[in-house]
Amino acid sequence: MGSNFATELADGTLGAISLEDQLAIHLTSNHYPPVPRSMVKPCIEAIDAYWEDDLAREIDLPAGITWRGNTTAPASNLIEAHHLDAWITEYEEDEEC
Repeated sequence: MGSNFATELADGTLGAISLEDQLAIHLTSNHYPPVPRSMVKPCIEAIDAYWEDDLAREIDLPAGITWRGNTTAPASNLIEAHHLDAWITEYEEDEEC
């Protein structure tokens, strides 16, 4: 498990799995203690912020979850804390010669 499993989820190696399901599996299987499934939406929003070059974007957190006492967290912190690297990496397909 870990980063290899996350990469396989993100790149489709494990089959056609929705982004929501990929992240739910990643958050609950690759973290101890497991990250609540309620964090899937904020993680997706953080990934979107990355691709929109807005890592400082404040992402709303689910009820009952705080970051440093706040109900929002910067996208960059969500990406780092939840190990979302596999979803912010561009994969290059092999070119045939």
